[in-house]
Parts: sequence; structure tokens; C-alpha cells
Amino acid sequence: MTTTDRPTRAPRRDATENRAALVQAARTLLQADPDASLEAIAAHAGLSRRAVYGHFPSRDDLVREVVTGGAERILAAMPSRAALAGLPPASRLAAIAVALWTEVSHVRSMAVIAVRGPLVETVATVFAPLREQVRDACTLGIADGTLRDDVDAETLGRLVEGACLAVLDEAARSGTSDDAGRRMVVVSALGMAGVDWRTALLALPTHTPVPEDHA
Repeated sequence: MTTTDRPTRAPRRDATENRAALVQAARTLLQADPDASLEAIAAHAGLSRRAVYGHFPSRDDLVREVVTGGAERILAAMPSRAALAGLPPASRLAAIAVALWTEVSHVRSMAVIAVRGPLVETVATVFAPLREQVRDACTLGIADGTLRDDVDAETLGRLVEGACLAVLDEAARSGTSDDAGRRMVVVSALGMAGVDWRTALLALPTHTPVPEDHA
């Protein structure tokens, strides 16, 4: 067989599979125990600790991969600008809050790691477009008088975000049900924006199906 006749060697498939297995193992174990060790994650993936270093220099790098990937998936599931364009400001905030809850309710511990841990700046960069949509809704609501106007839109957006995170913290701590969490996140977000809780409940989307793999 000549040199030109030799088949081109394909990349080792197991390297790609091992990396994917590590990421999946990290997602599973960190959701159950945010302090899960690298050894435990490697064992769950069927690999040795030494094998992990062929893919990730450290546990922090593996966690960063998991958290960043999760944030990107959540962002992709958020309502588009076109979908929000016809809604009043309070309904925009409610739609964003419910979509966010739907995506994070099944991974609460990991979500808390993402938004409260050392990777918060990394996650903030990924979520920049979502924050912009929240700020836009606040700007419109301040302008038309439906949201509180004692603070500027930038500040109000951060306050609304903080209210959503408070619900996530409570849900992770107490095991809040999915329906209760959905109501809480809308009431908390809109309440921070200046909408009373009864009116906030009226803004709750009436049909918010949860994907089967999120149930």
C-alpha cells in the first residue's frame, strides 16, 4: 500500500465521548452536591482523575464548562424580542421571569452556583442580551407609568433581577413546587417593579408548558 493509498486516520472517538461524559457527570453530581469532588465526577463518568486532566486543567475549568453551557442553553430558550414586542411592559417582565423559571427550576442547585458563585461574571456576560431585554421593558414601563419611576431603568432592571434570584435561592433551599415557584418569580419580579401582587398574578402567562425532560 502506497502512502496515498493509506486511509486517513479519524480522530479518536473516545476522546470526544469522554469529554461529553465528564460534562454530563459534572452536571448530575453538582446538581445533587455543589461541592462534588473531581474524583467523584471522574468516577461517575467511568474515568480516572488523571484522565480528566486530558480534557480540563482543573475542577474549576470543568465547572466553568458546565455553567457556561447551561447559561447559553437558558439564554437560547428565552423569548425573542419579536415575541415580546407586542406585550405591555409588565407582561414582558412576567414572560421573561416564567421562561427563566422554566429553564432553571429543574437545576436549582446548579443555577445557584451559576449566579452566586465565582463564575458570576462569566454568566453575566452570557446573559447580557437578557438583561438588555429586562432593561428595555423597564424603560417602557417607566415611560408609560405602569412601573415605578423612582429609580432609573438600569437600576430597576437590576432590582428585578435580584428579586428573581431571591426566589431561586428560596426554591433551592425549601424545595418549592414548580407551580408555586412560577407564581413567586412573577409576583416578586413585578412587585419589585412596582406592580401589586394581585395585578402581578394577572400578568402570569396562562399557558407555560414545561418540556418533558424538565418535568
